[in-house]
Amino acid sequence: MAPRVLVSDELSETAVQIFRDRGVEVDFQPQLGKDKDKLAEIIGNYDGLAIRSATKATEKLIAAATNLKVIGRAGIGVDNVDIPAASKRGIIVMNTPFGNSITTAEHAIALMFAVARQLPAADSSTQAGKWEKSKFMGVEITGKTLGVIGAGNIGGIVCKKAIGLGMHVLAYDPFLSAERAQEMGVTKVELDELLAKADFITLHVPMTDKTRGILGKENLAKTKPGVRIINCARGGLVDEAALAEAIKSGHVAGAGFDVFEVEPAKESPLFGLPNVVCTPHLGASTTEAQENVALQVAEQMSDYLVKGAVSNAINMPSITAEEAPILKPFIKLADVLGAFVGQVSEDPIKEIEILYDGATATMNTKALTSALLAGLIRNQVADVNMVSAPIMIKEKGIVLSEVKRDKTGVYDGYIKLTVTTDKQTRSVAGTVFSDGKPRFIQIKGINLDADVGANMVYISNTDVPGMIGFIGTTLGAANVNIANFQLGRGEQGGDAIALLYVDGPVSDEVLGKLTANAAIRQAKPLVFAVD
Repeated sequence: MAPRVLVSDELSETAVQIFRDRGVEVDFQPQLGKDKDKLAEIIGNYDGLAIRSATKATEKLIAAATNLKVIGRAGIGVDNVDIPAASKRGIIVMNTPFGNSITTAEHAIALMFAVARQLPAADSSTQAGKWEKSKFMGVEITGKTLGVIGAGNIGGIVCKKAIGLGMHVLAYDPFLSAERAQEMGVTKVELDELLAKADFITLHVPMTDKTRGILGKENLAKTKPGVRIINCARGGLVDEAALAEAIKSGHVAGAGFDVFEVEPAKESPLFGLPNVVCTPHLGASTTEAQENVALQVAEQMSDYLVKGAVSNAINMPSITAEEAPILKPFIKLADVLGAFVGQVSEDPIKEIEILYDGATATMNTKALTSALLAGLIRNQVADVNMVSAPIMIKEKGIVLSEVKRDKTGVYDGYIKLTVTTDKQTRSVAGTVFSDGKPRFIQIKGINLDADVGANMVYISNTDVPGMIGFIGTTLGAANVNIANFQLGRGEQGGDAIALLYVDGPVSDEVLGKLTANAAIRQAKPLVFAVD
């Protein structure tokens, strides 16, 4: 059955056609996002939800979305999506961070020009029949210093355009390397130096606990007298009340704002102040940008629903369309390894260590880890998946570590999972052969070579004579057919294990008969989803 996507906001017909062309059934209801009750009534029928800003993907709506796998936001902002609620339900949330980058960067430059030359006020005055030429004295852009807070995608474009205008550019960004700054032609500085030297300051950072109020009263006081401030990023990055006071005092010469602490902005301390230019969040409002983000979200959602490729996800590691088929069998392997330990472990987990050896160390290990964690806790939480599992592990306070190393053994690459509880440490390793099927290669440090079957029985015992016969006789007496089995042991008379492939589930009564043997320490049924 083809996956179904609901488009509840305005998207172009071209974007809608992308879904259809890629084998996705699409229901285009662009006004539905405004009717939250009707939306909640039908959302359970869809695998994907494509939205802009009108639809509010609240916790209540997400709870009703029983089949939803992905929410795609055509645009960069996901303020209208309850990401924690979506993540707990295993729903991937995607945005389109690059579709409106040029448009937003251009708007920042446009506001900088407008503030430098007081264009809106001059326009209003002239159209009112006044000729106040001397009133609107501006400043040149060329030769001035621009301070860019956040030199990522949009900020980087602003830097490039500002250099083209003959400006000196200072960039504050903790993630900007010295090499990258040199390539961009900007000077990497700390925030205090930027504040002290910049003639213009523009912000291009996301809203986080660290960036909220980054230009508050204290930092505004550190700025160069006569500075002009531009914000096309997020409302709340600048303390609007503190900035208004700085403008009134004359310390700040002007400001250009496209975003506000409260939107829609019906009022703001900045409104009505001299040389303050305000626009109603127009950063992405060009025909090109709106079309770009619509096309991009349709492509991303289709790639995920049809191919399993994940791009620009807020709450899930990215998996490109190219690596998806290569990664798929190893994701299955990771899930199997996690599921094995999750089914044989009975005590609360304290620590998890994942070893990626050889070829697996060069893969997308974030995706592999997510799959492994999902398998590990599925025995406790039935509806867990790759999105929700890492969150649940973190909430439980379990220590998680990853180790990557070059090839050390006979296998080109393998994954080893080690789990520690208060009582014991368990480990299991596996790999994928050319047939694409996962295989166990080590359990409890004992080497073996075992396929993965849908129904299996894992037995841990002391190596004593007659064990194989006892297991076979016990299962045979219960009419349980053994399709295949793998054995392994350490030293003679020491630890031994058996993996039995059986034709169906094994009852608790039969398992009880097995563990009645003094040499058997554990006999556990294993159930795996096998393609």
